[in-house]
Amino acid sequence: MAKKRPQTKAKRPQLTDGQIPVVGAREPCPCGSGRRYKACHGRAAAQAVTELVHRPFEGLPGECDWVALRELVPAATVELTLKDGLPEGVPSVTLATVLPMAWPALRRDDGSVLLGLQNDTPSGDLSRDLADTLRRALTAEPGTPVQARRAPADGPRLQDLLDPKGAFEPVVHDGFEFWVPDPENASPDVTASLERANAAAIPTVKLTGVDSAYWCETPEKNHLRWVMPHPEEQLLDALARLHAAGRSSLGEGTRLVGSFRAHGLTVPVWDLPSEVRAEDVEKPAAEFAERLAAALATDAPLSADERRARGGLTNRQVTLS
Repeated sequence: MAKKRPQTKAKRPQLTDGQIPVVGAREPCPCGSGRRYKACHGRAAAQAVTELVHRPFEGLPGECDWVALRELVPAATVELTLKDGLPEGVPSVTLATVLPMAWPALRRDDGSVLLGLQNDTPSGDLSRDLADTLRRALTAEPGTPVQARRAPADGPRLQDLLDPKGAFEPVVHDGFEFWVPDPENASPDVTASLERANAAAIPTVKLTGVDSAYWCETPEKNHLRWVMPHPEEQLLDALARLHAAGRSSLGEGTRLVGSFRAHGLTVPVWDLPSEVRAEDVEKPAAEFAERLAAALATDAPLSADERRARGGLTNRQVTLS
C-alpha cells in the first residue's frame, strides 16, 4: 500500500486578545487554540461580566440610602435626577424598592419611568445592570414593563447617568399603593401582587435626625438598622470602644447586637423594646452619632476589653451582599 502523505495544517493567523470576537460558548475559540470558546477566551469574558463590584453605589449621592433601599426597606421611592435631563415624553424617573411582579422597570402610560431596585441582576455590577434597565425604560413604549437581561460589559453605570449633584431623598411608604395610580383599573395580576407585597411589608420609618437610619417593627421586638459610610475596620474599632464602655445603646432596654455587611458598607443593628417607636430613638440616635464621631477620631490601640467587644461584634456580623 502506498504510504499516506503526511498532512500539513495551515497556520492560522495569531490574534491578540483584543481581536478575539465573541462566539457561542460551545463553538471553537477564534484564537485557534482548538478549545471551545467557553474554556478559552470566553472564560475571561465571563469573568469580566460576573466580577463582583463590592460598592456598586460608590460615588452616587446618598450611597448609604441606596444600600438601605436595596437590602433593608420594603417600600420606598426616590425621585432621580438624570445628568442630561429628562428625555422628551418622560415626565419623571422614580426609583422604587420593588415593582409589581418583580419587574426590573416600568414605563407608565403617562411616560414616567419606575426603576426597581430589589431585583436579581445577571452580572456582578449592580450599578451597570440598573443603568442598562433605566436606559431601556426611557425608550420603552408607554404602558409596558422592561424585562431583565445581561447588561453589556462596556455599558454605562448609574454613575454615568445620574446627576452627581442631584438630591437623593427616600420617601418610605406604608405599602405599595404607589404602584397603581388608578387601583380600580389595575389588572388582576397587579392587584394580586400588590396584596401579597402589602401583606409581607414590615413597617419601617426613616429617622430624620441622622442619615440613613431606619426603624422597623417586627412581632417580637423592634430594630434600628443604620447604614454607615465609614471604613469597616475603623467603624468596628469605634463601636467596640463604645460597647466596652457601656455607651453603645440607644437608651434603656436597647442593645447593639451586631451588624450587616451590604454592598461594601457596614450596617450596625440595635434591638429595641416593642414599645419603642421611631420618634423615641431620634434623640438617642443623634447623641450616639456624637459619641461615635469621637470614637472614630481615636487611633489609640484597643484595650483588652475593647478587643473582646470587637470580637463579639465581628462574630455577630451577617453579610447580605
